[in-house]
Amino acid sequence: MLGVSRTAVWKNIKKLKEEGYPIEAVTNKGYRLLSVEEADILDREQIAAKLTTQWAGRPLLYKDETGSTNDDIFALAAEGYPHGTLVIASRQSAGKGRRGRTWISPKDGNVYMSILLKPDLPPDVTPMLTVVMALSVYQASLDIAGAQAAGPDSQPVGADARCHFGIKWPNDIVVSVDGVSYRKLCGILTEMRMEDREISAITIGIGLNVNQTDFAPEIAENATSYSLALGKTVNRAALTAYTWNHFEENYALFSQTQDFSGLHDAYEAGLINKGRPVHVLDPRTPFTGRAIGVNMLGELLVLPDDGTEVRAISSGEVSVRGVNGYV
Repeated sequence: MLGVSRTAVWKNIKKLKEEGYPIEAVTNKGYRLLSVEEADILDREQIAAKLTTQWAGRPLLYKDETGSTNDDIFALAAEGYPHGTLVIASRQSAGKGRRGRTWISPKDGNVYMSILLKPDLPPDVTPMLTVVMALSVYQASLDIAGAQAAGPDSQPVGADARCHFGIKWPNDIVVSVDGVSYRKLCGILTEMRMEDREISAITIGIGLNVNQTDFAPEIAENATSYSLALGKTVNRAALTAYTWNHFEENYALFSQTQDFSGLHDAYEAGLINKGRPVHVLDPRTPFTGRAIGVNMLGELLVLPDDGTEVRAISSGEVSVRGVNGYV
């Protein structure tokens, strides 16, 4: 009926199988596409089908491999691509972390993505976009696990209650399984370009450890993946789409208030630092204290052990670690 040969059909089916599509073959009858929900297929079509956004991820560009999705976004911004342009890759060869660190990218199993933002916001509030993004990934993590937020000191509710997802201030997404120490699932890097003292483009880059099972020795102690935590292969396209669905909603609230007031409670529900002893690694005056939450600027509020008044910690060049470890 379609005027194509059996060989042409076979070649296309073979390509789909290589991309991860589950296909049943029956001799002398043909092929049938099975459910893709249980499969891990990362491509433009699968991601776009799960997006419910108006502008985030529109347009959406997918690559099997790239150097850096953040660099890709700035190149596209220079070409005139619009606010909301999203680049997604399954591997990076030149990934970047905070303070010039390298983000190690294995061959398969993870997601690397960056979005182009051209916000009508004053430059002094844009650093908060990093914590807005962290909240969005945290919410997507709960979606993929079938869990609901229940606060940093209580057990989550849902299908995978043995996994407790959280946010390590300001933007690390972490998980604890069966009460074992928290490990990192996600890194977020925000970069901004200015022209004539005005924002020309912002990109927020995200690296998600999704179905990775082995980690380099230098990060193995503090890193894990969604599949290791949940004990099953995770649908990367779904996790990706959930992230941007939440981000568009959170971005709208943030843009209205230009502070953290509309997102404060949701963020603190996942903040694992809250109530814990922390070591503030300020290069000028490091100190220890107890984290008590975040303020309306997304800064971490810490009560110092020396009895002085509560200090508001902005991310910048300051890191926060647990007194006895990563968290």
